[in-house]
Amino acid sequence: MGRNVTYTPPVGDLIYLNALGTDILVLNKREDAEELLERRARSYSGRTQIPAMRAMGWDTINIVFMDYGEEWRAHRKACQQLLNLDKTRSYEDVYLRHVHKLLERLLDSPEDFMHYNELFPIGITLDALYGYQVDSLDDPVVVAAQKSAEGTSLLTPSAAYMNIFPFLRHIPPWIPGSMARRKAEKYAHWTREMQRIPLEDRENTAAVSTISDMLERKSVGGVSPEEEKILYNVAYTLYGAAGETTVSSTGTFLHMIATHPAVQKKAQEEIDRVIGTQFRLPTFGDRASLPYVEAIYREVMRYNPPGHLGVPHKTTEDDVYKGYFIPKGTAVFSNIWAMTHDEEKYADPHEFKPERFLDENGQLNDDARVLAYGFGRRACVGKYVASATERLQVWIAIVSILACFTISKAEDEHGNEIEIDDEYEDNGGGVHKKPFKCSIVPRSDLVRKLIEEVAKTE
Repeated sequence: MGRNVTYTPPVGDLIYLNALGTDILVLNKREDAEELLERRARSYSGRTQIPAMRAMGWDTINIVFMDYGEEWRAHRKACQQLLNLDKTRSYEDVYLRHVHKLLERLLDSPEDFMHYNELFPIGITLDALYGYQVDSLDDPVVVAAQKSAEGTSLLTPSAAYMNIFPFLRHIPPWIPGSMARRKAEKYAHWTREMQRIPLEDRENTAAVSTISDMLERKSVGGVSPEEEKILYNVAYTLYGAAGETTVSSTGTFLHMIATHPAVQKKAQEEIDRVIGTQFRLPTFGDRASLPYVEAIYREVMRYNPPGHLGVPHKTTEDDVYKGYFIPKGTAVFSNIWAMTHDEEKYADPHEFKPERFLDENGQLNDDARVLAYGFGRRACVGKYVASATERLQVWIAIVSILACFTISKAEDEHGNEIEIDDEYEDNGGGVHKKPFKCSIVPRSDLVRKLIEEVAKTE
């Protein structure tokens, strides 16, 4: 269970506090984040090392949590090589195959849309990285990943005494009072399982994938043990990052579209003009011709950024900003939610309005940056993982669902609409719409037949 999310406006542009001896700076304005985390990136690219995180082993295998240094640079370079534009385009067929599976599942049992929404990015990522096929959330890799992700519950100071008294992570787990240490070992086990299972499934990893490509090069001596380790770590990080962001974003999309019929109608009219209504499903080649759909994507990412507070940076040296002294070792948070709901930038920020990303001619304006993907050098996973995977996953899901289905509020047994609340929850890995009911029906019999025909050929 996650905690409910409540929205409180920030009380200032810069907020400083000291929690149990740790200096914390919260940045509520985009321009401050860009100045400190990008223009002064040399001093703001560290990562706070949490004892519980070390106990789970995440600081050495997850790029998000690695401290700034040579090890992190090597992993960042691998991200850039694996997820450049050309490499990403080579996976477009994988994305299309899985979005077509999503459409087929929504056609067959639309009431399970929350389940399929979660399965969709997991299937894409494991297929592209490992060639591993997933058809259920009960798959052992998915179960291991879910149990591993529960470790985020130990990352706050109040969640584990070892975060306050770091020496406690070294005491034996059988000593009374070391419950957090025992939990950390359990989560570390599931993290190792999450890495092990797809690698040992040789039948699946024989498919074309990032890992199979590496194994082929390894067989002819083209990959060093260090490069192999880095690639496994990158794959692990990508799987965790891609799933959370996409599930959050597509869940927000379904919520907003079900409650904003005028937005849905306008998007479908645009899709019908560009793609037609009966001959084919959308592809990535249609993206440039669908500005309103693109505006919906941007507004989804603005309205509910998957992570409201970015993973904190750490200052590696003293600094002074706007007359304030910022000591070395300060944890610096980007308040992404405050930035995307800044009334000076976005009028009526709590309203869902894709039009805010269009100019007077109905074309996209220059507000294209997705702030949820982070700032500066530590935006590696955000920039290369999210740009290369989530942006494609979320967009193709949005346009495909809009092209094929009409989404609206569900009705009770008396034909009355069931209202959808605005409640979201933070599960530690991202902010998600709480479960809700909606109606998902194919737009026509022709669409139904098209989905069925495509499913038969894949």
